[in-house]
Amino acid sequence: MFENIKKNFNEIIEKISGSGIITEKNINETIREIRKSFLESDVPIKIIKNFIEKIRKKAVGKKINKSFTPGQELINIIQKEMISEFGEKPSFINLSTKNPAIILIVGLQGMGKTTSVVKIANFIKNNYKKKVCTFSLDINRPAAIEQLEFLSKLSKIDFLNVHGKKKHSKILELGIKEAKKKMYDCVVIDTSGRLHINKNMMNDLKKFQKFLNPIETLLVCDAMIGQDSIKIIKTFKKYVKITGIVLTKTDSDARCGIAFSARIITNKPIKFLCNGEKIDKIKIFEPKKIVNKIIGMEDVTSLIEKINLQIKKDKYISNKNKINKKNTFNLNNFLEQINQLNKMGGIEKIINKIPFKYVKKNEKLKKFNDDIIKSFKTIILSMTKKERENPKIIKGSRKKRIALGSGSTVQQINILLQKFNNVKKIMKKIKINGTKNFLKNFFTNKIF
Repeated sequence: MFENIKKNFNEIIEKISGSGIITEKNINETIREIRKSFLESDVPIKIIKNFIEKIRKKAVGKKINKSFTPGQELINIIQKEMISEFGEKPSFINLSTKNPAIILIVGLQGMGKTTSVVKIANFIKNNYKKKVCTFSLDINRPAAIEQLEFLSKLSKIDFLNVHGKKKHSKILELGIKEAKKKMYDCVVIDTSGRLHINKNMMNDLKKFQKFLNPIETLLVCDAMIGQDSIKIIKTFKKYVKITGIVLTKTDSDARCGIAFSARIITNKPIKFLCNGEKIDKIKIFEPKKIVNKIIGMEDVTSLIEKINLQIKKDKYISNKNKINKKNTFNLNNFLEQINQLNKMGGIEKIINKIPFKYVKKNEKLKKFNDDIIKSFKTIILSMTKKERENPKIIKGSRKKRIALGSGSTVQQINILLQKFNNVKKIMKKIKINGTKNFLKNFFTNKIF
């Protein structure tokens, strides 16, 4: 769903990441590119204008953080503003009410509403360990009731067959009465869909909501409908109190305009993303992860998580503490780092995940590959214990002996020692500044 805007933003970030200074010119150029990207992604013009004006105000006269270049500072402003628009934190389903918690699902026909009912019910059952049931108010389409019943049973969710009555009021009354009688924790209710909006349908929804007083009223929106979504969202907002949005068909090549539109127009959070036909293809909408994906930071986030996991696995923290206490970093420690790189898939795989925000992928960097890392390991293993612990003693005659034993050259050993000294400097910086800017330090201090 976000691939189109992600591609555009990667191009924008590549252009500005190396900027030496934030000027009115590069702010305007960046804003122009963002406007174009959002227009291509079906974000309404009014929303675009408000968004870019916020960026402009925050960027002009901005004091540069010492940890960033001016270009990176501008990227940081864009990233924070996008997170602010989507919502700072995930908005989880609200079940904090007297049982049964009632969740009303609304939306137009063809949006994936009935499937979403079962997906949400299944999500609550599995993640919150609640006793959940479903029933439908879509008496105009018997096939919709049959679909809900079939999908509910397929997912081992109880379906309340209270549709013998032809009036909505009776179905509602019987459904809630049955749910209370059987002591369900939660009821997820489907509503009538239409191919177009009409007042009768909206007034019915208004009555349902007043009768049920649901803890959640979730509007289902198709990610593929683009700018048409604005009218739909505004109309539903006018008649019923929306508590959250469910985006369907997010596995398609749809643009992301609907996500911005739904969030800003309703001022309500996007709660779920549905990304496939299967019942388990639903997930909590996490604003920071989505923005990181758009900005091109998704790989960095997963890479840092992988690094942290590997550090814990190898008990590297205790080794780092020893280094800090002795204030030494030797070739044994360097060898450990090489082993960690290999366990994480190798240096080439890691470098390919680093976006332009942190490293410019130049020709010099491309030449630094897994074969070089492998040769470093062979050279270090050919050294004596004393040489590994005190690399300063490795001079002419020792270099010749190590080169002979490792099948390398003196020049390769010189390169290794140079890289080792660069890493040693980085370790000192991490000791002073912490690991917050680890990737920036690692790739901007000429290790390669």
